[in-house]
Amino acid sequence: MATIDLSPLSLRRAPALRGLQLLGGLSLYGASMAMLTRAGLGLDPWDVLNDGVTKITGLSFGTVSGIVSVFVLLLWIPLRQRPGIGTVANIAVISVTVDAVRAVLPDQHVLTWQIVLLAGGVLLNAIATAVYVGTRLGPGPRDGLMTGLTARTGRSVRLVRTGIEVTVLAAGWLLGGSVGVGTVLYAASIGPLTHALLPLVTWRSGHRQQEQHQPAAR
Repeated sequence: MATIDLSPLSLRRAPALRGLQLLGGLSLYGASMAMLTRAGLGLDPWDVLNDGVTKITGLSFGTVSGIVSVFVLLLWIPLRQRPGIGTVANIAVISVTVDAVRAVLPDQHVLTWQIVLLAGGVLLNAIATAVYVGTRLGPGPRDGLMTGLTARTGRSVRLVRTGIEVTVLAAGWLLGGSVGVGTVLYAASIGPLTHALLPLVTWRSGHRQQEQHQPAAR
């Protein structure tokens, strides 16, 4: 089946519109992370790691997210991956946004509101992922690690991504990160949701329109 091209697209192609889309998507992503942390029902694998490091160091969730992202970016060097403007923006915008939203959104202890935040956070995360990835301005640190390892090892994207996330989840859990039903819901739904949304927001070389194709695996 045909796939959507998610490789970097020249900055000369609609820089203002794509820049706004990038910032909007990353801001929504940070907000979705904050929602999931305040729901208290379990986090996605990378945020389980962030949560564990936060509990040990006492640093803010956003600060830890940024530090982990920079560390992951350093792993690109032996993989010969090149960051784009979207890669740098990913680290800065998400780190700031997640802390800003957490500052005004309290922890939830009523199950109804926990479920609302969890479901809303997962859906918003999928929307945000599609929106910022669709700009084709460079992968986030974690996506770049995945594609770099895939290229260097010759293994499938599915196998590499699963291996990374299982490793990160295990490390986060050992550090005391929050694992729960939200972790399972995220793992089961984020792929299909992003898969469905990417064709609606991905930029092509000519123009951005809805494509009747299936997106590439991430």
